[in-house]
Amino acid sequence: MGLPRWFANLLYAACLAFLLAATSNLAARDKKEAVQYGMGLIVNVPAPEADVLKAVEEVVQNGVIRGTKEYAKDEFVSGAAAAKDSTLFEPWTDGGKIFYKVRQHALDPRNFKDSNDVGTLAVRYVVMKQDETHTVVKLDAIFVEDFRRRAHASDGSVEGAEYKDIHDHVDALESVKQQAAEAEHEKQEAIERKLLPVSSTPQVEDVPQPSPEKKVGPPADQISSTSSIEDLKKKVHDLRSLAERKVKAQGTLLRSAPFQTATSLQTLPAGAEVLIVVSTPYWFGVETHDGQHGWISRTDLEELP
Repeated sequence: MGLPRWFANLLYAACLAFLLAATSNLAARDKKEAVQYGMGLIVNVPAPEADVLKAVEEVVQNGVIRGTKEYAKDEFVSGAAAAKDSTLFEPWTDGGKIFYKVRQHALDPRNFKDSNDVGTLAVRYVVMKQDETHTVVKLDAIFVEDFRRRAHASDGSVEGAEYKDIHDHVDALESVKQQAAEAEHEKQEAIERKLLPVSSTPQVEDVPQPSPEKKVGPPADQISSTSSIEDLKKKVHDLRSLAERKVKAQGTLLRSAPFQTATSLQTLPAGAEVLIVVSTPYWFGVETHDGQHGWISRTDLEELP
């Protein structure tokens, strides 16, 4: 005797639901396993090694680790610091210059495999010169628990976000270099236009000349000489007012790049005069009297009297 039709239909529906659920679970597992942890990031940057090193140094010093967070409201993990070394990574033996940024006591940072404890979050940056115009950058991130010392690999989010920050710094440095070249060219053209002597003097006809025995003011050559000196003095003053500024307040920082997070090169006293080399909307690239080059915020400088 066969199964009742209603029971057969119910059994068929149950089997179909089971198969669909199993397929869905397999797909979810495959998707999760498709994330590759611990691969790091290697990028060939089309920029000279000096520019990339400067950008990496700025990012290492900025105090944050991007691409992860401790709480949902966060944008990144703050409180990080540059470090000379880190034992959390396998030793690097393939050359290049190595930098580290470390955050101690990070709480369950996102985008690390199975992380759910307090530990140390670290990023390693390796910079290797390829040729005069290309530089290779390798980034790796890791999270290690404080208590169990269990290591958790990154899914690549931290490496990608940190590289974007480096890329933005490299672009900014390139823009600054272009502005510096344009500003220098414009400055030279302005100097040549203002100080270039007149090549010829127009001829004036039928102008009465004073008789030799009659004194009519100072000699013409003296007038010309005096006028030329005064004109040159005025031109020099005008050029100086365009090209120089003085520091407003005591302790103004001369920075290595046009960013608030850039490292400080030296502290300048109030009234110190600097030569403007590059002008941007918010920063001046300057040269101090002792030959040091750096950046100062426009708001920290004022015109000479």
